[in-house]
Formats: sequence, structure tokens, C-alpha cells
Amino acid sequence: MRCVSERFDFTGDELAPAYRAAVDAIEAGDLVVLPTDTVYGLAADAFKSDAVQRLLDAKGRGRDMPPPVLISVVESLDALATDVPEAGRKLCEKFWPGPLTVICHAQGSLMWDLGETQGTVALRVPDHENTRELLSRTGPLAVSSANKSGQAAALDVYDAEEQLGDAVAVYLDGGEVTGGEPSTIIDITTETPRVIRLGALTLAQLREVVPEVTADDEPSVETPAEDQPAEAVADDKPSEDKPAEVVADEKPAEPTEVSKDASKQDEKPVNPDVRPAD
Repeated sequence: MRCVSERFDFTGDELAPAYRAAVDAIEAGDLVVLPTDTVYGLAADAFKSDAVQRLLDAKGRGRDMPPPVLISVVESLDALATDVPEAGRKLCEKFWPGPLTVICHAQGSLMWDLGETQGTVALRVPDHENTRELLSRTGPLAVSSANKSGQAAALDVYDAEEQLGDAVAVYLDGGEVTGGEPSTIIDITTETPRVIRLGALTLAQLREVVPEVTADDEPSVETPAEDQPAEAVADDKPSEDKPAEVVADEKPAEPTEVSKDASKQDEKPVNPDVRPAD
């Protein structure tokens, strides 16, 4: 674990030092806090199992709540997921970059260990230009909302730093995020997409693209808090595992790979499929 953390400005035009420090930290297996369009996320190299475990330890959560994975472009979907139905692909093409986390069947050839995912992975492309540029340099990152489990997802770097301290090597200060609401999580492991958690995207918005989208107990579906703070995800929470929980992406409320939910508490996923998301 790092003894000293560094904070870098992640706004404006002079971003080279921030990118360099973040990439070096990720390659070393350390943790990085970064802004997303929902909440701040806690990120680790998705392909380094020890780094992912370090992320879970920093948040105070177990392997039963695997973090979502943030990617830089929609074209990366097929590199990490398999058997993506046409309905699910339409949703990704429409709402990425944006607050949509999709639970997919993970490519079996991938050498990673995100936790107890049941063969699934939760993916999201965040609507944050600088963070997407970082992702293009690091590759996929496991990201959960930047907060301790049970606490509200951080909306600025100082809150994240207060909660996570020296467990994080690099803090990227992108100012206060304006989203605050976690991503909406959808299970697309079957032909008919199913809402696992409503967040920044409403059921009506989803059905404008894919009318057949379903939701358990539709009349009472509510926006669960992302890490449950009211995660993200980074986490906090994107969580899923009827497929896997997976995020970072990120707003309060679990906020994957992070929730802007009205609740700012760490909420346990309602089914194994749900991960804390950014």
C-alpha cells in the first residue's frame, strides 16, 4: 500500500503530468481516483487481480460485489463481452458515452479476476472526455464509486481523499461532478434487456430505444443508491450478478465501475447480478 498519495489537476489543457502519473500508478498495480459523469470513481487495472483486490479492500467490500469495468469506446464491447443481443447493442450505441452500465457474458478467454461474477462483466463508457482519454491509455479499468462502503459516493476529489486516504496512489482533481446520480444498470445476458437498477436513465428513455425492456416489480422500481450513497463507478455501486456485479463508471449511491441516487448509503445489490456501479 502506498504511503504517500499525489493529487493532480485534471482540468484545462495541461494534463500531461496527470495522465503520466495515473498511467504509471495503474501499471504498478496501484489505485487511482478519477472523475466520471456520475460520481468520482476508484480505479484499478482490470487485468491485475491483486490491484482489483486492493480496490475491494480500500472500499471495505468482498468479492461478492465485483466492480464494473469502464472502457473508452463502444467498439470495445465485443472485445470484452460475448453473445451481445441486438437489443442490448442498440442501448449501448444510443447511451454510450453515458450513465448506462450493461451486464454481459464475459469473453471466456480474458485473463482477469474481478470477483464472483458468475461469468459476467458489467461495462460502461463514461461521458467524461478526460477520463475516456485516460482509459484509452490504460485499457479497461475496474472502477467502483470512490467511497468507503456504506458512505456517500464522493462528488469531489477532496471527499474521496478524506475517505480513502493513502490507499490511493493518485487523485485526479476534475472539480465537482455535476451528475451525482448513479448509472442505470441493465442485464443484457438474454435477448430481452432487464433493468437491475434505475439511475440516471429512466425506464421511459430506455424504452424509446428498446420498447421490450423489462423491470422487476416495475411499478416499484426505484433508483438504488450507488455504492449506495445516494456508487457509481466507479462503485459505488454498480452491482449485479445474476450476471456479475460489476461500473466503476460512478455517482453517489454505489455509484459503478458509482450513485446519484437520492440515497447516499451503501446499498446491497438486490440480486447477485447487481454490482455497485459508478
